Amino acid sequence: QVQLVESGGGLVQPGGSLGLSCAASGSVDSIASMAWYRQVPGLQRELVAVSLSGGTTNYADSVKGRFTISRDNAKNTVYLQMRSLKPEDAAVYHCKAILKAIGDSYFRDYWGQGSQVTVSS
Repeated sequence: QVQLVESGGGLVQPGGSLGLSCAASGSVDSIASMAWYRQVPGLQRELVAVSLSGGTTNYADSVKGRFTISRDNAKNTVYLQMRSLKPEDAAVYHCKAILKAIGDSYFRDYWGQGSQVTVSS
């Protein structure tokens, strides 16, 4: 069984920095991509950043230049470093991995439990 466990998040003042991490544990065979999404109540979940297996990364326009996604493939972990945070960045952040578990014949989505990020003075 595969689990994605997030850590980090919390309260930060506007302009501050915060980091999130998400580790995939269990019977992980292969990871195609790992990404961060965020969701504000009443709105659709939004893709923030994605890291593909070949090293390519993509960002939402709203976070380009402020957020950095990175991966530690040896640890099956993805990180999101957030800088110059704005009140509109406040949301619940979820990590997602598209991966294949040992014994499975296909890739599928796995989600972390969500981490609250609050940006307020």
